[in-house]
Amino acid sequence: STRSPQEAAPARLAGVLPADIVVHAVTVAPEGFDARFSATARHYRYLLCDRPERLDPLRRREIVAHRRPLDVAAMNEAAGRLVGLHDFAAFCKRREGATTVRTLLRYEWRRLDRPGEPPAGLIEGVVEADAFCHSMVRSLVGAVVPVGEGRRAVDWPRQVLTAARRDPAVTVMPAHGLCLERVTYPEPELLAARAAQARAVRTID
Repeated sequence: STRSPQEAAPARLAGVLPADIVVHAVTVAPEGFDARFSATARHYRYLLCDRPERLDPLRRREIVAHRRPLDVAAMNEAAGRLVGLHDFAAFCKRREGATTVRTLLRYEWRRLDRPGEPPAGLIEGVVEADAFCHSMVRSLVGAVVPVGEGRRAVDWPRQVLTAARRDPAVTVMPAHGLCLERVTYPEPELLAARAAQARAVRTID
């Protein structure tokens, strides 16, 4: 082939990857790049529908149907109280030697109803952090859903966070509502330093 390895890679990868994964381009990674530790932020979306009778069946594998009406304003207020640098042990599955200290950069909820159309019940949660531990995003969603149902006070998720231990009342929500939308990296010259910083075990004084 007259093509360079990075030019040929997308076509070759297309031959082995499943149909729902598409590689648009391949480039040589900068010196010091680490796909996991060089990242500065991960951006997730979680989709709920509290009007299951209106849920598009073609989207049943990306939206979680919820059979109780949700107060999105209350969920959003509760979510905002979790933003910042905290020990998220209450929302993580612990791993030996790993820290559960994370910086939650953004956690917001909103309805996606379109003006002039009947309410579809579609609700979007946006969760961004410098890093996540196992099951953290789905647990964060599970912490605010009872608030939206009116079964828990707005400050309850914050109380769970402060307790710093797994609470059986927090449901780990289904995986199919979750989507990793993008990962943010610093400028190439900062990649190695960011990776070294991320590998350091963080604590809260």
